[in-house]
Amino acid sequence: MSQSFDSSLPELLKSLDGFRVEIDEARERADIIFDRPPLNIVSMKAREQLAAVFEELDRNDAVRVIVLRGAGKNLSSGGEISGFMEQTPEHVSRLAWNVAAAERCHKPVVAAIRGYCFGVGFELSLACDFRIVSEDALVGLPEQRIGMIPGSGGSIRLLKMIGMARTKSMVMRSLRVSGTDAYAWGIATECVADDALEEATDAFVDELRFFSPLAQRTIKGVLNAAEDAPLHVGIEMEGQAYGRIRSSEDFAEGVASFKEKRKAVFKGR
Repeated sequence: MSQSFDSSLPELLKSLDGFRVEIDEARERADIIFDRPPLNIVSMKAREQLAAVFEELDRNDAVRVIVLRGAGKNLSSGGEISGFMEQTPEHVSRLAWNVAAAERCHKPVVAAIRGYCFGVGFELSLACDFRIVSEDALVGLPEQRIGMIPGSGGSIRLLKMIGMARTKSMVMRSLRVSGTDAYAWGIATECVADDALEEATDAFVDELRFFSPLAQRTIKGVLNAAEDAPLHVGIEMEGQAYGRIRSSEDFAEGVASFKEKRKAVFKGR
């Protein structure tokens, strides 16, 4: 069902700009759906609202997994260019903070990508934990075409994922990469036929729901923090988190279910 938010940010979230949120409590899933057809362009207001929505869903105990997707044939062709011209340099320099909301969210976030996935649409998907692409999808950062560079973390996240040579090729040439190549390069987690995207996303969400919510948010935090840390600092962070989760109810349930040869019932604590 579609969601209206009763939150600490009522004015910002009163009327979502170009996207909607659907929550399926039975499947413990929330979908953030770009819905400004045909290209699902993302406005400046939507960027701020998206960050707030991720925070709201992070606090919602009925939601285990969040999916970012587009209505129609495209995820998003990118941002509303006119919006940039109306903002101060200080404002646009913080756009990356809004886009990083999916990364800050403690819950698993999956981007389901078909059609065009460019500009901020691609940057948002790169901030997600997982990307499932259709074979016919096209992803890219086209900002060089208008004399600009990516400004919401896209080029730097790509650099971490696929290395310098491919990142420079994508960004400096405004290269559009197919879903098949995105998977081969390590950008995408899975690549499926276009008509199988929804089914693959459903199965992926259900797989994530099988695991302990506590273990999932713990390892997501460790991995995100360790990405920029030296090797032995990252190992220390992992060990400290391992020690804390050792006394959790979910771990005890996991061990008991393994011994009893039954499905675990995790509660996230």
